[in-house]
Amino acid sequence: MRPVLTLGGLRSLVVIGAHPDDIEIAAGGLLLSVAAASPGLRVRYVLLSGSPERHAEARAAAAAFLPGADLSFALHSLPDGRLPAHWETVKQSLHAVADTVQPDLVLCPWVGDAHQDHRLLGELVPTAFRSAFALQYEIPKWDGDLGRPTVYLPLVDEVARRKVELLHASFPSQKSRDWWDDEVFLGLARLRGMECRSRYAEAFHCPKLVLSITR
Repeated sequence: MRPVLTLGGLRSLVVIGAHPDDIEIAAGGLLLSVAAASPGLRVRYVLLSGSPERHAEARAAAAAFLPGADLSFALHSLPDGRLPAHWETVKQSLHAVADTVQPDLVLCPWVGDAHQDHRLLGELVPTAFRSAFALQYEIPKWDGDLGRPTVYLPLVDEVARRKVELLHASFPSQKSRDWWDDEVFLGLARLRGMECRSRYAEAFHCPKLVLSITR
């Protein structure tokens, strides 16, 4: 028997990305699944970089991946690839959200990610959201930095394929990239599914987990 943690019925979710499309590539299946299982879900959607056009894509993607959720946005335009040079602004941006929202779950990049923007968020999120359960997501990329995740979300075929469909529909600016295709997205999902005895899955790292025994 596999140990199982149920995420249904969340009230508040904070999702954090360095760039538009990070969140959906990494955790689009989780977003679709949580939205379907959590009526009245409130979501704070935070991006640290992006042009107005890319922010528009992100807003559309959030609405598509989180249907029915109460969405609010904190969209910033720091330079892509230069977030460590803006450490203070990034730190303040995260604390501005943490000071006003008490989420049940925070999604952010993995601290072991090879991309400096992702890695910085993975480092700073636990310092801002000290009382929240956090999952750090993985993003496939040229660097070949995939690690050994510790948390898995099995995805039924319908959700996995819907995720890919929405990625294509939500981010037309990225379709010319040589890695942007069904095989990359479903291939990783199939490998992670194999690791948790499911057809497809998304995988995450958990920096800290507190156990509670209720009677």
